[in-house]
Amino acid sequence: MSTMPRILSSIAAIALIAGCASRAETPLQYDLGQLPAATANATNAANAATTAATGAGLPPISLADVNAPAWLDNTMMFFRLSYANQQQPRPYANSRWTMPPAQLFQQRLKARLAQAGGAVLAMSDAALNVPLLRIDLDDFTQTFDTPTHSQATLQVRASLFNGRQLVAQQSFSSQQPSADAAGAARALVSANDAVIDSMMRWLATVTPKKQ
Repeated sequence: MSTMPRILSSIAAIALIAGCASRAETPLQYDLGQLPAATANATNAANAATTAATGAGLPPISLADVNAPAWLDNTMMFFRLSYANQQQPRPYANSRWTMPPAQLFQQRLKARLAQAGGAVLAMSDAALNVPLLRIDLDDFTQTFDTPTHSQATLQVRASLFNGRQLVAQQSFSSQQPSADAAGAARALVSANDAVIDSMMRWLATVTPKKQ
């Protein structure tokens, strides 16, 4: 029996394995997705309810770049094993964000505010009498309390300034159940929207109004 078929089969198998390895080494990328119509409607309804209750809407604000600690200032997706070493953030090998979490949150916040009828200005474009919102991102990770159970956590601190005067400051957080890296990405979408909903209601009550 000729050895040629066996040689060709071996070459094909090696090529297939190499292709699979290459695909496995290419990280999957995740973002927060587009805002669905349901989210926009819920945001507008929540904003209308806040306006009716407080007489306040969402005046224009200036948004500074969201600040994050150095270890979160990259595109890695981090998780923690609370049953092993809670103090060690570990990156997924084959999963990444499309941009650093601070930028993902900032992009989502701008989109949600725009859907609610708010106006968001960059610091360089803001007028002197427009309040400035500064946000510090403290957590954007997934934590496993057992090998089969985890939750994704988003935590931010928002500080609103009128000129150099601190008007108000508030922490916001949300925890959502998750599973693997893909589950964490989905959970953090929900966490972002929950935090932003709470932040918008807060802004409607504390933002200084023009006289």
